[in-house]
Amino acid sequence: MLTNCVKFFLLLVVVTIVAPAPARASIKSWTKDGDAVNFTLDIGSMTIRVCQPDVIEVKYTMLPRMQQKNSLVVINRYGSETGFTVSETSSAVVITTKKLKITVDKGNNAITYDDLAGNTILAEYGSDNKSMQAQVVANIRTYSCSTTFWSPRDEGLFGLGCHPLDSGSINYKGRNQDLLIKYLTGAIPVLLSTKGYGLLWDNYSASKFVGADPSKYSYVSESGNQIDYYFFYGPDFDRIVAEYRDATGRAPMFGKWAYGLFQSEDRYKTQAEVLAAGAGYRKAHIPVDVVVQDWYYWEPLPIGSHVMNPQRYPNPKAMVDTLHSWNLHAMISIWPVFGSGTANFNALKAAGGLTSITWDNVVTHTFDTYYDAHNPSAREMYWDQARDSLVKRYGWDAWWIDQCEPDNGSLLDARRDAQFFTGKGIDFFNTYSLVHTDGIYKNWRRDIPGKRAFFLARQSFAGEQRNAATLWSSDIECTWHSFEDQVPQGIDACASGIPYWTSDIGGYHYHWQAPDWSRPEMRELFTRWFQFGAFCPVFRIHGKGERALYSRNWDEATRTTLLTYDNLRYRLLPYIYSLAGKVTQEHYTMMRGLAFDWRGDTAVYGIKDQYMFGPAFLVNPVTTPGATSRSVYLPRGGWFDFWTGKRLDGGVRMDASAPLSTMPLYVRAGSIVPMGREMEYATQKPADTLELRVYPGADGSFTLYEDENEGYGYEQGAFATIAFNWHDKNHNLSISAQKGSFPGAFKKRVFNIVVVGDGVGAGEAAAKGRYVTYTGMPLSVVIGATKSRQ
Repeated sequence: MLTNCVKFFLLLVVVTIVAPAPARASIKSWTKDGDAVNFTLDIGSMTIRVCQPDVIEVKYTMLPRMQQKNSLVVINRYGSETGFTVSETSSAVVITTKKLKITVDKGNNAITYDDLAGNTILAEYGSDNKSMQAQVVANIRTYSCSTTFWSPRDEGLFGLGCHPLDSGSINYKGRNQDLLIKYLTGAIPVLLSTKGYGLLWDNYSASKFVGADPSKYSYVSESGNQIDYYFFYGPDFDRIVAEYRDATGRAPMFGKWAYGLFQSEDRYKTQAEVLAAGAGYRKAHIPVDVVVQDWYYWEPLPIGSHVMNPQRYPNPKAMVDTLHSWNLHAMISIWPVFGSGTANFNALKAAGGLTSITWDNVVTHTFDTYYDAHNPSAREMYWDQARDSLVKRYGWDAWWIDQCEPDNGSLLDARRDAQFFTGKGIDFFNTYSLVHTDGIYKNWRRDIPGKRAFFLARQSFAGEQRNAATLWSSDIECTWHSFEDQVPQGIDACASGIPYWTSDIGGYHYHWQAPDWSRPEMRELFTRWFQFGAFCPVFRIHGKGERALYSRNWDEATRTTLLTYDNLRYRLLPYIYSLAGKVTQEHYTMMRGLAFDWRGDTAVYGIKDQYMFGPAFLVNPVTTPGATSRSVYLPRGGWFDFWTGKRLDGGVRMDASAPLSTMPLYVRAGSIVPMGREMEYATQKPADTLELRVYPGADGSFTLYEDENEGYGYEQGAFATIAFNWHDKNHNLSISAQKGSFPGAFKKRVFNIVVVGDGVGAGEAAAKGRYVTYTGMPLSVVIGATKSRQ
């Protein structure tokens, strides 16, 4: 027995041993070729490509030649940027663009990025800057790829996707983070630095961010034949994110309905239950826009059959049509997994469109198979099956993309060893959800052209924003700890360039059962989560147990609070939809960690439970049970308590009152917030009259965005904007001429201008101010100082 153990130990050593690190590669020669500078090294080669003056791609390999690669993430091929110079000194090669000075050390090929004033933005870490090492992972021979950078003591680092927060901080400075997509854990290889740069690592294998040493950090990928990363210079976070999305794809607009409330439950089991959910909201006149059909509508047929059981759903098209007649939209869950024996499974198998990756089905206890989303032909077949059986056949408006890690539990080596169309699974470990949504979005645009796509995806990778995908944080628990975790997960996911994120309001499960939502402690949890959800990019109830807003589980006090925030969300739709327009047109980020707007304030780097929702709102969720107050940091500048209109000074930490009915909410001085009328669905009432809340104390601006609310006419310019500018010294609001137009645009409308003050223009209720008629031509309105109400 002992001998066998020794043999096993020796075998373990053999399969995990790595080659010694190679001697550091120095530069032998270099040549300029179009937009790139190619370096021949003592060991291997390196290419620095100037994509544009503030976007740089770096490739390095220790292998004999640099292999050609078609990026799955970066779709911008860029033009041939030649407006840069290359010079040489005795110790370095220097590349100078219109924005950057890039210095390459001849002795060790380390790269330093400076601005044109000579200030260092980022520097690779001396002789240990780029490294490849031969290794064996899951019995696969490969090379690890790592890059290491210096990190100043006062640097803040954000992004890297959506994962459970174990460290208690959203700032990656001084900590490590695994970056391999699996159940409940995401990975987006995008990092933002408060030093004014961003990085994208174009590697798809399981990786790790190593930052425990606060003087440096590394990005280590377990497999690759070359290092490939992109450097983006801002210095503002918004500029960095814009460059990233220019590289990886623009986020399209959702239909306006998608910014309203989603009602979902695990699960509606019959056509009657789905219709009852919609009817419950409409009869109670509670705002909602979407009703969701979750999984296992196909039971008892195997998963992947794409059949709605006719005994339980006798007429799915009539069901969806009825929801539409109530001005509701319908979303259905469709998985990329197939049980054996179905026609869809057999067709994919015959075409070579299945993988060896299986899911241990928790319902049927069978091992069901993932299709190969990396295979273009399999993507087409998968789409055709779902389109003809469900999506287009019945008129569904949105697609819930569940289980797209792919999730095979703890058998991660089986994923590494799988053979995709594009290559070994170890090299495409993190890209399944990206290519899966690539195929669905492309085909939706082709086959359902008049309806904007919306996909709710359980995982996301770099570039997925281009596929109309909203990331949701998976099957989280109905606990305060889980709720507390959602706030930083959303902040870091959006800092990774993914503009749309959501969580299951209330959590998905309680020990895999439905909690009793009528218990006071569960009502409190749901209320606090719902307040937070109203200020997330996508506003969505889901999980086990009845929690619709009309439910008898809520007492009147709870329901009153829930309806306050639901109505507030709908009143804010002109503001939110304008932010969505800004996401698409300008690559904006709606859910903003405080470093987006106060990058130079080190006090915000560790704040995990506050964020900006657009330019106006500072959101402060209450994540502690029984709390009636919470600590709030008000960044520098002036602020207003949204609920009272009281003016506050920033640059301080304070105790904010937070009874259960109130989530502390502050509005930045200089903000202009357009608000609509109360309504029961997003397009119920025309926006011909808008309340414009102006928060004085600073100059400010806001641009109202409007389009047809559906379809893709905006891509051909069918949208309109109106710019509002507040000049605080003169109490003057200037309104620009309307720019652009679209079918149905207002030729005449009324703006109700409310200058907020103590007790004036406070809370969710409509306020009366100065009414002006607008006909699309410029206006200038002078408004006297607001008198506080005593």
